[in-house]
Amino acid sequence: MASTGPAADAARAAFRAQVDAPGHAVENAREALDGLERAFTDGALVETPVLGAMIADLHAALEPDETGKVGAKSAEAARFILRAISRELDAA
Repeated sequence: MASTGPAADAARAAFRAQVDAPGHAVENAREALDGLERAFTDGALVETPVLGAMIADLHAALEPDETGKVGAKSAEAARFILRAISRELDAA
C-alpha cells in the first residue's frame, strides 16, 4: 500500500523535481537519491522491494571507476533508473 499524506506527497515531488533539475545527471541522481533515502528514514515513504532493487542498481551506476570518475554510460543508466524509480514511487 502506498504512503499517503502531505509528507509522502512532498517527498515524491522533491524527488521528481531533483530528477528534472538542470545540471549534471550524476549529481542530480545523487541528490535525488539522498532525498529519497531521507524520506525512507523519516517515514514519509516506505521502501518497497522493487524500489530497493532499483536503488541498489542506481548505487552501482553511480560508483566511480578505477580512475575515480563516473562515465557517460553511468549518467545514462542513472537517468534510466531515476525514471523507473519515479514511476514506482506512487507505490512507495
